Amino acid sequence: MKKAPSPLVSLIPIIVLVGLLFATIRTFGSDALSGGSQVALLTTTAVSIFIGMVFYKIGWKDYELAIINNIAGVSTALIILLIIGALSGAWMVSGVVPTLIYYGVQVIHPSFFLASTCIICALVSIMTGSSWTTIATIGIALLGIGKAQGFADGWIAGAIISGAYFGDKISPLSDTTVLAASVTDTPLFRHIRYMLITTVPSLIITLIIFTVAGFSHDAGSTEHIAEFAASLAAKFNITPWLLVVPVATGLLIAKRVPSIITLFISTGLAGICAVLFQPNLLQEISGMQGSESIASIYKGLTMTLYGGTSLQTGNEALTELVATRGMAGMMNTVWLIICAMCFGGAMTASGMLGSITSVFVRFMKKTVSVVASTVCSGIFLNLATADQYISIILTGNMFRNIYEEKGYESRLLSRTIEDSVTVTSVLVPWNTCGMTQATILSVPTLVYLPYCFFNIISPLMSITIAAIGYKIVRRR
Repeated sequence: MKKAPSPLVSLIPIIVLVGLLFATIRTFGSDALSGGSQVALLTTTAVSIFIGMVFYKIGWKDYELAIINNIAGVSTALIILLIIGALSGAWMVSGVVPTLIYYGVQVIHPSFFLASTCIICALVSIMTGSSWTTIATIGIALLGIGKAQGFADGWIAGAIISGAYFGDKISPLSDTTVLAASVTDTPLFRHIRYMLITTVPSLIITLIIFTVAGFSHDAGSTEHIAEFAASLAAKFNITPWLLVVPVATGLLIAKRVPSIITLFISTGLAGICAVLFQPNLLQEISGMQGSESIASIYKGLTMTLYGGTSLQTGNEALTELVATRGMAGMMNTVWLIICAMCFGGAMTASGMLGSITSVFVRFMKKTVSVVASTVCSGIFLNLATADQYISIILTGNMFRNIYEEKGYESRLLSRTIEDSVTVTSVLVPWNTCGMTQATILSVPTLVYLPYCFFNIISPLMSITIAAIGYKIVRRR
């Protein structure tokens, strides 16, 4: 057995990463994801590898294998991210999202908007089993409605993400829910039922906060909302027929069609609707407005799917909202995820992750300290590995035997993993979830973070319930 780095030595790459990211954000601001953050992650990866190879004689092959495994583990997520880029562009230019916004601003009252947004996203996420799909579809539409009603981006994104991650956490279709249950050998529905003890109170508190905030919000005059809706109707062909796309997407989800296939079909349907209902917009995008040829429509549709579009609406806020980035707009995020996986692989292969997390084990004596240590470890792994799937697997593997030796049920570990890892991943700017949602919503992670009340309350609720001891069985 090779000697593992000490916890203090293992913290060196983390300190370097935090310092580099701080400098990058201060220097590049909102452009930090365009290269600066990637360089910071690769530099920190090099630091971790250098320490391991020079001082602990860890071979390059070990690092290479760990990095390859990490990247392979997120390959499906990368494909989904690219399809989401195409889907968001197709849903926007086809008029699907504008139609949802057009009807939504007239139906959802501003006082209940934030709470309604959270509930809607929660229901959709439960049906889809995917926070990513929820945020990329209905989330974008709700963002537009919220902007029209005068809400700040952070509040809207916080409500969207809170609801989406509630559904993702308890849906039997969710890959993170299945993963947390399987890695701890807990029956899936036993795991879900046990999670309700901490998840439901967290959601109730969240909804109370959003309801109070909604009633405190000055939505401004209804003339502003009417003007926003009129601008949409003037630019897009608004018709109830476009609602066929989200309805069909919902049916595919109900049939449990795999996410990639569902997103692909939904994108295709939106593309057909764009050709049928918005041919003039496709010609505008193609730059061939004087032409009625099929070529101009084909070019506009293709550009919508792979590249960015900017449609002038006469309303600055609306013009910004309906702008799309397509698959090309996701490339910085894809690049960042790959770099993050390199860092996570280097930290794992060097033994630094195991060394740091071993510190938490020393404090595991009573129930509350066991749960608190697991929560802290899960959050730390989200920060260090930059991926919730890796964090779930590592946390489960590290603590499974400890929980068993101390006489705790496996469902306590699986619930604590979800309370700490699944919901906090989106709060980390360099985590795959944080990067993805910031990209999809065009709202920086640190802007929406203070308003993701469900995600913040969940780990605290997990520790609180452990302190109370409710429904926690310990074999003597």
